Amino acid sequence: MTDDERLIKLLANRSTKRGQFTLASGRQSQYYIDARLTTMSPEGLALIGHLALSKLLESNWTIDAVGGLTLGADPISYAISFASAATPHPLRAFTVRKEAKDHGTGRMIEGPFKSGDRVAVIEDVITTGGSALRAIQSVRSEGGSVAGVLALVDREEGGRQAIEAAGVPVISMTSAGQIIKVLAG
Repeated sequence: MTDDERLIKLLANRSTKRGQFTLASGRQSQYYIDARLTTMSPEGLALIGHLALSKLLESNWTIDAVGGLTLGADPISYAISFASAATPHPLRAFTVRKEAKDHGTGRMIEGPFKSGDRVAVIEDVITTGGSALRAIQSVRSEGGSVAGVLALVDREEGGRQAIEAAGVPVISMTSAGQIIKVLAG
């Protein structure tokens, strides 16, 4: 079994539930993918860090850092950063807050993000693309540029197209269709 197949199987078995769900986008769905059940597990972190770093290297995006909207992007970003530590170009990880703190620095982006960084925005599950677009806006408003979005799962519900319509390329590691196929299989 390849690492890509292992990832799909992990997401199908650990993170996908059938039923009637309201998604963060407000849409209704007969399945819910809680990627955190995979991304926050030891096996998931090790597998995702390595695979995501490989996808980023294949993309030829020249980037300094990875991060996205908290909480879904956090474990993926940290796993990528950790996996990159022994490479010639380690990637820093950052977190985009949902809203600025009203104390301390009041920043929207936490971690070693720097103005001028070229980044890959990370997303756990893309549905409408709203979370990734919010992260992109935050990165740009703090002086960074976005090379692209790396998503763990594309639900195939128009989010990829919304992000690409904003001029940002998207790479997805898996799709809802692949995960549902494993569940059905």
